[in-house]
Amino acid sequence: MDWQAVLTLMTLAGVLGTLAVTRIAADLVLMSALALLLFTGVLGPVQALAGFANPGVITIATLYVVAAGLKETGAVQWIARMLLGHPKSQRGAQVRMIAPTGILSAFMNNTAVVAMFIPAIQDWAQRLGIPASKLLLPLSYAAILGGTCTLIGTSTNLVVDGMLQSTLGINLGLFELAWVGIPLLVIGGAFLVLFGYRLLPDRGGISEELDLVREYGVEMEVASPGPLAGKTVAEAGLRALSYGYLTEIDRNGRLITAVEPDRTLQAGDKLYFVGAPECASELRRIQGLKPANGSVHKLEVENHQRCLVEVVLGPEFSALGQTIRDSRFRTRFNAVILSVSREGRRVPGKLGDITFRMGDTLLLEASEQFVAQYRFRRDFLLVSALNDSTPPDFHKAPRALGILGVMVLLSASGLLSILEAAFLAAGGMILAGCLTASRARRSVDLPVLVVIAASFALGNAMTVTGAAEWVASSLLSFGPLTPWVALALVYILTAAFTEMITNNAAAVLMFPIALAISEQLGVSVLPFAIAVMFAASASFITPLGYQTNLMVYGPGRYRFTDYVRIGTPLSLLVGVVAVGLIPLVWGF
Repeated sequence: MDWQAVLTLMTLAGVLGTLAVTRIAADLVLMSALALLLFTGVLGPVQALAGFANPGVITIATLYVVAAGLKETGAVQWIARMLLGHPKSQRGAQVRMIAPTGILSAFMNNTAVVAMFIPAIQDWAQRLGIPASKLLLPLSYAAILGGTCTLIGTSTNLVVDGMLQSTLGINLGLFELAWVGIPLLVIGGAFLVLFGYRLLPDRGGISEELDLVREYGVEMEVASPGPLAGKTVAEAGLRALSYGYLTEIDRNGRLITAVEPDRTLQAGDKLYFVGAPECASELRRIQGLKPANGSVHKLEVENHQRCLVEVVLGPEFSALGQTIRDSRFRTRFNAVILSVSREGRRVPGKLGDITFRMGDTLLLEASEQFVAQYRFRRDFLLVSALNDSTPPDFHKAPRALGILGVMVLLSASGLLSILEAAFLAAGGMILAGCLTASRARRSVDLPVLVVIAASFALGNAMTVTGAAEWVASSLLSFGPLTPWVALALVYILTAAFTEMITNNAAAVLMFPIALAISEQLGVSVLPFAIAVMFAASASFITPLGYQTNLMVYGPGRYRFTDYVRIGTPLSLLVGVVAVGLIPLVWGF
């Protein structure tokens, strides 16, 4: 090897070690590696920055906008309510959850699917009396397996497809991976259902200790017409909220204080909840409920531009000593008070009759500009927005799902490439009002795109310096390997890398090695590239290998050993099935 190949391998080892044992951000690590290869002359500017122009990377960026449109309209929650139902056993609940999760993850970003399903599954688990820990890890695994069924199901597939296009001119079809992906989803799902109840821990979910947080009272109304009228409190999902509880119902002026789970809701019922600030945001995501405070509907702000904000009243707040009704708060600040907390406790009584005191914490519904506008004003000591508190616009959910369906049809039929169909769908989401242009910009996860694009520099360096060929020769020097054994070796190495570093980085780093091995064996590169695709996604053993695994770590109260216990046999099962099927579908 010459010095460029040695430097490339040292850089690769440094990247792997840094990502595995430190908490330095992956985008910073990989951009540093890119800069080193550029400054030392191992790569020229075009080779170093080729990843930023790769079709796969641009497709991923565009699909973030499509996923944001589905999220803003509450499309996933809408589907979840229709499909989850009321199973009578834990295994039945897992089947009802794994199937829709896998199907949705095949057509949209699986990270977005898991993010939107977590609160729905927590609520559903409590309603069914099943520990959330029995469902949340299978939720992540089902999303990972579902993402392998189509080319757009996970960013890893698009990254490898982009490398196949740029190096060999090979384009994969939208459903070409389904020959292996669907069997993996079915077999992996069956494993989770049959053995999950023994291998998964029984820890429940996180329930907020309401006496340790700011406590508010939030009043909502059962919409008419709406899906909740005629349902019981338990069926509506109001008995097991993550951040609050239902205390009483006002029905035509008659107060119902002992709210039983089988109490039937009626249109126009006013429901009074007590809980943490997030309770208001949680309630806004339930289709069929609307704020009972009439002032919310008078707020001169579009629905998609609203958010929940907490403010603490300072000594210079001009309405101290006045009631909320007399203060004309909505007119002066273009914000509506939903609730008041004093010394960590909700203030009882009618909202309009509450008198402002210094130090009161108000929960407001306001415009997104409110925080920036009043952060440095002396009216309020502290202003902070609640994350992800914009209420979804459920009326536009069918529209968003329709756009997703058109994108899939255009891509699957071959009329448009996946990149072109994704661009069309992203534009359609904005034009149809499913999300605004500003939210579309914010939805693009720039650090993830930087990680993927910068990884291409390392992959290119492995190829142009001959380092990948040297690694391939070293692996093959242990003895004559059959293509099938070599394929298994590539799969195992990729799966090991993806447990230590990001799945996309593992795919980009292993692709040139897989290419070199196939060339030295004189066989087709396609099975090896597909093996890298599936192995890079098959991260089940650690919470760090795949983002969805980390997302359920806290809500499910999991430990690292929980992933090892159920993830190891699942990883082995998926690996055996994938390595067995890939050569049968694509051939050597």
